[in-house]
Amino acid sequence: MISVKRRGAARLAAAVLASGLAAAGAIATAGPAVADDAPPAHSGVTATLGGLKVYDQAVIHDNGRNQKIGAGLFEMAVDKGGALQTYCIDIHNPTQNQAKYQEVPWSQSSLHNNSDAGKIRWILQNSYPQVNDLAALAQKAGAGTLTEKTAAAGTQVAIWRFSDHVKVDAVDPAAEKLADYLEKSAQNLEEPTASLTLDPPAVSGKSGSKLGPVTVHTNAQSATVTPAADAPSGVKVVDKSGKPVTSAPNGSQLFFDVPAGAEDGSTSLTVQAATKVPVGRAFTGIGEHAKSQTQILAGSSESTVSAVATASWAKQGAVPAVTAEKDCAKGGVDVTASNKGDEAFHFQLGGKDYEVAPGKSETVTVPVAEDQSYEITVKGDNGFSKKFTGVLDCKTAGNGGSTPAPSAHPSPASAGGTGGDSAGDTGGDLAETGSSSATPMIAGVAVALVVIGGAAVFFLRKKKAGVTQ
Repeated sequence: MISVKRRGAARLAAAVLASGLAAAGAIATAGPAVADDAPPAHSGVTATLGGLKVYDQAVIHDNGRNQKIGAGLFEMAVDKGGALQTYCIDIHNPTQNQAKYQEVPWSQSSLHNNSDAGKIRWILQNSYPQVNDLAALAQKAGAGTLTEKTAAAGTQVAIWRFSDHVKVDAVDPAAEKLADYLEKSAQNLEEPTASLTLDPPAVSGKSGSKLGPVTVHTNAQSATVTPAADAPSGVKVVDKSGKPVTSAPNGSQLFFDVPAGAEDGSTSLTVQAATKVPVGRAFTGIGEHAKSQTQILAGSSESTVSAVATASWAKQGAVPAVTAEKDCAKGGVDVTASNKGDEAFHFQLGGKDYEVAPGKSETVTVPVAEDQSYEITVKGDNGFSKKFTGVLDCKTAGNGGSTPAPSAHPSPASAGGTGGDSAGDTGGDLAETGSSSATPMIAGVAVALVVIGGAAVFFLRKKKAGVTQ
């Protein structure tokens, strides 16, 4: 969030540097930020950031400078229906306008190594908007009178003290009282469960058997199960007893029933439900918005959540299933290959050869630098090829190196908002000190400089040529 020019320029420079590096045999290569490759990686909620909507002002004290920023609640629109309210847990990183976000476990976010993550969840459950009786909340905090704006600001400030471990104060005295109360009262709570996940997201086996199980984990009362529209004839989604299923409550086990003699192939299923996403779930940017600041859920309407699982089968030989998952603790991506065939599965990853015996699995962690795009390709027997792409974004700007210094003048807000402080200063979203709108500007300036430089060389050469004639 701090200093859009420095943060944006640093990331741009890193991207340019990464794009020029290609070590022989390396599996993590720089490239444009794109969505994770396979549908199995998709689970839970995906949503689009709408901007900072309810907020007041805060001041960050950093490197001897004071930076005023907007602090409060963001809103997100859920794909296929629903709305979310979130707070920022990545203060030095900018938001990106209309960024796409994905629900993720703490292990795949900047909270993965934060011993105070549970305290953030306590704050979320015991403050605004979960507690909407502002008079009662103000009384507990000794805060006098709270409005929605000052309650949101105070809550955000308290969260930042644990998520980013920064020195930050609310401008409004009542909001500051609330922030102090929440910080002192917070207790460590466990991570909330996912709204919907399928485990594992990929299975395999021999035709003539039931492939699975794929276990449904959800906080919804029930979820619908839909086979792929192009599923091969005769392939069904069934329960453990072999009965076709169209719905699945939490804990259900699903299987792909593949008839004997079916041609070697693959298919998928989609599980979908309407539920409220648990407070405290983390949200990270995906695709081209992978570096947009990490958010944490403060409130949810009933929203549409979904997850996908795939299955592959063969009559004989190796029958692999390969998945990939970001592992922030290890600083990389865990690639897992399992084999349900009757022969060993051989694959290449990062210039090394691996073998997975029948009925076994192998997990390889591919190192990826922070903020770096990766493209991981697994190649195996009989032309097998699987590619996974994404960006590893596991740290706040302050815990991976030097903290950017606050800028003297915040840049314009990128995602709107209508709040402001009592003195009449205009507010902005949290990206006002790290607005994504500056990144294209910086890139544009760089391109312009290249063009100008090229033109200068051209005209100088032309002039020189004219002199020597």
